[in-house]
Order: sequence, then C-alpha cells, then structure tokens
Amino acid sequence: MDDDLPRDRFSPELALLLSRGNDLLARLDAWLPPLPARVDWHTTLACRWRRQFGQGRLQPVTTLNCPPWDALTGIDAQKSDLERNTRQFLKGLPANNVLLAGSRGCGKSSLIKALLPRHAKKGLRLVEVDREDLIDLPDIGAHLENQPWRFILFSDDLSFEPGDAAYKPLKAALDGSVAGLPENVLICATSNRRHLMPEFFAENEAAQHLGGEVRPAESVEEKISLSDRFGLTLTFWPFNQDDYLAIVAAWVAALGGVATDPMRQEAINWATARGGRSGRIARQFAADWVGRRGLRR
Repeated sequence: MDDDLPRDRFSPELALLLSRGNDLLARLDAWLPPLPARVDWHTTLACRWRRQFGQGRLQPVTTLNCPPWDALTGIDAQKSDLERNTRQFLKGLPANNVLLAGSRGCGKSSLIKALLPRHAKKGLRLVEVDREDLIDLPDIGAHLENQPWRFILFSDDLSFEPGDAAYKPLKAALDGSVAGLPENVLICATSNRRHLMPEFFAENEAAQHLGGEVRPAESVEEKISLSDRFGLTLTFWPFNQDDYLAIVAAWVAALGGVATDPMRQEAINWATARGGRSGRIARQFAADWVGRRGLRR
C-alpha cells in the first residue's frame, strides 16, 4: 500500500497494520534474490543454468574454456560428423541431437566446446546444464525459444545410476514429449557410458530366448531407449602411441612451443606414468613441456 495515501482514510488499527506490513515487506526484500538480468546474447556466447532459491536462471560465462579446433587431432572422423551436423543446425536444416561416448580424456567435451568460437559469428551459443538440472529442460527451452540465435545445450559426463529418475525429462525432451525442444535448440551430451546407465550381468540373464529369437529384458530395453534417442552417436577409443604423439605435438604448437625429438620420449614416459594415452594426458604434458621451457628462457 502506498505510504503517501492520507492516513485519515483508515482507522488507527488498520493504519498500524499497513505500516507493519510495509516494514515486513522491506525486510523480506533484503533476503530475496535479485531478479536475474536479461542475457544479452549479442555479447554473451555461453551461459550456465543455475538454480538458486528453487528457481533456475541463465548465468553468463565471462571466461570461456574453449580449446582451438585445430589442436584437437586424432579424432578426425568425429570432428567431421559433428561439424557437419552443427552446420546443418545453424542453417535451420534438420539436425540430430548428439551423444559423444567412449574412453575418458579423448576429447569429447573439448570437441563440443571448440564449436563455440568456431561458429559464434554464425549465431551459435552454448548453455551448459548439469545432470541434476535436466529436470528444468522445459524451462530452459522456454528461455531460449523465439531467440534469433541457435543454442547447443551441453551436458558433460552424463550418466545415471539405478533408481535415478533424472533421465526421464531428458528422454521426453529428446523424443517423447508432445511439446519437444524449440527448433533453435540442440542437445549435445558426453558420457563414458555408451548407454548412459549402468548395466548388470543379471539383466542379461533375464533376457528371453525363444527359439532363435532373443528378447532383451525390459530393464535393458529401458536403458537402451535413452541413448537411442540421440540421433547421432560419436564413439571415442583410446589412442595408439603414434596418434598420442601427434596430439602432443599439436598441443605444443597451440601453446606456442616447438616439438623436439627428446619431447617424444618424455611424452611417452608421461603417459606411462599415468597409465594411459588420451587427449587430456597429451594436453597436460604439453602444458608442462611448454611451461618448463618458458621458465628456462
């Protein structure tokens, strides 16, 4: 109620009640979160979906962590397929939601993030959504629809445990809900699991064998049905030594260093000490190699 209204219009009791109500509202305002600012997508390339006080909002990312596209080597086939699907999406042509699955550290999330600076001038924007916030997919879509931009919803390291119901909104958004996602939104997710959910030997035992026909158990069907809703699945495998060394050389060059013969043996020793060869390990070695030589200079 407006404090400027003449008090003689109210009884003393009502005027006191209104005054106390105004004091209570002023105190509540100090505790309530401020209204989120409208995202200016002209200057904002990426946001993260965050929940606060039970409400979700888009939080702009001020410092981007996007690797150079050319530094991602050893995964040429996956790069080609993802690039083609993204160009279809940017041109308003039919395109598929993408699942990048396979070995850890082989460039799955880096490949998606590298798309952003590569296609930002063509209208591409990125929104990162954590697994537990996938229940907000309808709200996120409502924030992004009718925008002149094209949005990739990026969910990294996606997997679900037994009894986890968070995958159901994702299934509905991919292919199942009558509403669906806006036409300017595409989902790209990464996972170390091909089917996104754990699989157990007992589930295979429950499969039915009728003559020469195999009928999977319902639990297996349920798990496979989620990953099948991604129209494009890109699989990643561990690198052999030659591919690993080529990735090291590419990252060394991207970081401003120069590859040498002694570097190759050090890179091999680095991978051996860490128990595997991957793009992540190659990038970490390259950062160490270039950094150490920078200190010497």
